[in-house]
Amino acid sequence: MKYAIKTLLLLTVLALMSCGGKDEKKEKEQIKIGQRPKTEKKVEKPVSNEVPASKQITLDNKGVGPVKNLELGTNVDQAMANAGGELFKNKCTACHKADRKFIGPAPTGILERRSPEWVMNMILNPEVMVKEDPVAKELLIEFNGSPMANQGLTEDEARKILEYFRTL
Repeated sequence: MKYAIKTLLLLTVLALMSCGGKDEKKEKEQIKIGQRPKTEKKVEKPVSNEVPASKQITLDNKGVGPVKNLELGTNVDQAMANAGGELFKNKCTACHKADRKFIGPAPTGILERRSPEWVMNMILNPEVMVKEDPVAKELLIEFNGSPMANQGLTEDEARKILEYFRTL
């Protein structure tokens, strides 16, 4: 009987000691007076203020190519725009959709972001533009390195497409 009481007493002491250890651990995690609670620092991603090339407005840039100066009339030449629409449909829609991003940027509103000379030079001289023009270089990067194919258009055909862009 004496042995059973000692064993029971020993088990009780061991049980109390095991419970006491957890309390100490909890105490370490608790906030002590005068201490600031530990807070996890959130890693915030820096907010990019960069505007993608397709959204940038660079009306003073005329690009690199044969078109140095181009004045657009106040009214759209509808016959020229219709012809440009057909050319765009036949030559450009493999990579460009009029109102949405596709392989290349959408031309809708392009003349609000680019000069007419830049657009003409991009149509007529895409290889040199992506090598030398900073906006064309950024567009190439934005559109996953897909360079604009030279369709071999004449300056008159490019002008018709530009007139079509004015209607979008």
